[in-house]
Amino acid sequence: MVLTSKQKEELNGSILDYFESSQYKASFEEFKKETGTELDVKKKGLLEKKWTSVIRLQKKVLDLEAKVAQLEEELNSGGGRGGRGRGKEDALPRPPEKHILTGHRNCINSVKFHPSFSLMVSASEDATIKVWDFESGEFERTLKGHTNAVQDVDFDKTGNLLASCSADLTIKLWDFQTYDCVKTLHGHDHNVSCVRFTPSGDQLISSSRDKTIKVWEAATGYCIKTLVGHEDWVRKITVSEDGSCIASCSNDQTIKTWNIVKGECLATYREHSHVVECLAFSTANIVDIPGSLLSTPEGKSKVKQGPGGNLVGQCGYLATGSRDKTIKIWELATGRCLSTYIGHDNWVRAVRFHPCGKFLLSVGDDKTIRVWDIAQGRCIKTINEAHTHFISCLDFCLHNPHIATGGVDDVIKIWKLQ
Repeated sequence: MVLTSKQKEELNGSILDYFESSQYKASFEEFKKETGTELDVKKKGLLEKKWTSVIRLQKKVLDLEAKVAQLEEELNSGGGRGGRGRGKEDALPRPPEKHILTGHRNCINSVKFHPSFSLMVSASEDATIKVWDFESGEFERTLKGHTNAVQDVDFDKTGNLLASCSADLTIKLWDFQTYDCVKTLHGHDHNVSCVRFTPSGDQLISSSRDKTIKVWEAATGYCIKTLVGHEDWVRKITVSEDGSCIASCSNDQTIKTWNIVKGECLATYREHSHVVECLAFSTANIVDIPGSLLSTPEGKSKVKQGPGGNLVGQCGYLATGSRDKTIKIWELATGRCLSTYIGHDNWVRAVRFHPCGKFLLSVGDDKTIRVWDIAQGRCIKTINEAHTHFISCLDFCLHNPHIATGGVDDVIKIWKLQ
């Protein structure tokens, strides 16, 4: 017997208490007679307390084992802090979150870091935009003007101008130095779902539930081009680093790439089996993907020497996330799907390439943040229960290593990269 006499006495008394409280009278009398134990009032409930303590400890052990397994996986894939450890340039988010920002009264649709300062903005279903200091976690101010849900926000390259779009059918331009609304753009016939400045800041691109994409002159607010081709709600758009082309995704389950100058559709991609929710162009320094045309010097030279209209070939790769729970990586020069990432248990709501080019970050309705190794084509890190509800948006701070996530739980979380 590994129990001491005192432990044995406590256990007998606890069992006797359990029999009495459960109305097992025969067992109570027989056990009392056989062990010679008297019921001690001080030991009442002791068995239940010890039992629940064991369950709590078992859960803690399981959580620690899962964490150890995750750290071992990171170490095996080059994620340790030893000789092969990551530097600041390829650091990844780690729990717990640095700040939890509260104040919105409805779900968060978009988060965006300022290109220079330690500020970020959030757009919400509560029809407001809020400004935060993400270093301190302090709330700065609220921008009001939209009369319905604010769907998206974006800064121009200087950070002096902020664009927002809304279910009220308008796009607003805000002077981010005075926080005044300087222009309201009208033209879409339905919910405006996304806005993006071109890298030069001269033009603004928007997408809408009216199935169109519009190109606006930022200085005047005039619509100079309307791109038509999608058969349903255009969910998101993204602009290439050189500003030559844009990509769009839609409820029609397709992704399209467009030549901005000509306003022509360059290609259509159709392998997702549900609504395509999000997309992102690759960073310029992305690592080569096995099987890619761009993974060989010959392939790269072919893309560079291609016809002048083949601007999409200059953009490299495109990542797309869908309600079919998958993420796909596309090679734009050939139109091929190079990889399909399977791991999310619900809709994928946002994807972003890591600035180092080695990783892709994603968030979804399964409440997780996932990090994918592009060269290996697999998930190397998962932050479970990152929010208490669906995670709807994600942004990467390029000048200060942080990411921000926003959720249906009405909060924004700031995660430090290390």
